Amino acid sequence: MSGFAKPLKIALGLAVIAGLIVIPMNFNRYGLFILSQWAVMSIAAMGLNLTLGYAGQVSLAQGAFVGIGAYAAAIMTTHGWPLPAAIVVAIALSFAVGWVLGYPALRVQHHYLAFVTLAFSTLAFLVFRNESWLTGGIYGISNIPRPHFFGIATSKPLPFYYVCLGSLAIVSVAVWWLIRSPWGRAFMALRENPLRAQSLGIDTRRYTLMAFAIGSALGGVAGALYAPLTQYIDPVPFNLSLSLDLLMMVIVGGAGFYFGPFLGAMIAVLLPEWLRFTEGYYLMIYAVAVMGLLIWSPTGILGILDRYLAERRTKAASALRAVAKSRLETVQ
Repeated sequence: MSGFAKPLKIALGLAVIAGLIVIPMNFNRYGLFILSQWAVMSIAAMGLNLTLGYAGQVSLAQGAFVGIGAYAAAIMTTHGWPLPAAIVVAIALSFAVGWVLGYPALRVQHHYLAFVTLAFSTLAFLVFRNESWLTGGIYGISNIPRPHFFGIATSKPLPFYYVCLGSLAIVSVAVWWLIRSPWGRAFMALRENPLRAQSLGIDTRRYTLMAFAIGSALGGVAGALYAPLTQYIDPVPFNLSLSLDLLMMVIVGGAGFYFGPFLGAMIAVLLPEWLRFTEGYYLMIYAVAVMGLLIWSPTGILGILDRYLAERRTKAASALRAVAKSRLETVQ
């Protein structure tokens, strides 16, 4: 059975990728917008999962970095800069601010760190709202253009959905490589036991800052895609509720699991839309479903699967030990 596990996973992955490419061709404008939003929020949640799930650093500021990336892209593209250049600037700016924000994590942890990042999120929202000379204030920035790639316009919903999907694919590969690199192992060691990690020679100070900076940079990428997706931004979408939504995506999907952000973003973005047939009750049903899941499985949906697979491996190992023991007794 185990010999078929890897080909089965590859086949399933290819089927999902093919579905994400082909099936949306039949979607209407709103359906494509929702799928594009899922791709963008998955990128932001992957950044928070890297900071929280892998490095164990609590952050309530991811929504602020999405806002930083969105405003950077909106300001630059409305002044004639191409979107790829805006994404580079959004990454650099979010990385630098995230690095600075990581310094409090060197001194405080857990809920104290959450309060620090909460304060930063509030500060960023006030800047977005009040610095109208830069951000447009409460009036926001409108007419944000969508890019052209190799002479192909992405102004229509389907081409820009493929831009979001392609960006998600690039970020996914980069994060997959990162968490399997020595950096990723250092992040996980930092999460499990910082003192033990330091005793093993890991520079916990540098890796704490890197966890914040890289996670924040991915939030900037998501924001740089969000701006042309909506083609209008104002401060409201980047308040604390966005950071809480992203935190919920990571926890519901499964913090510390690679596919957790994909699944969590799917639930947070798509499930409310699927429940709209219940009319005024859909948000209540959605909230009850999320609360029930977290009560039943605090490690999220993928935590349930991981627990099931662990139990299967334990039973299989016990069966093998029993067989080996019976054979040993027979020989004796």
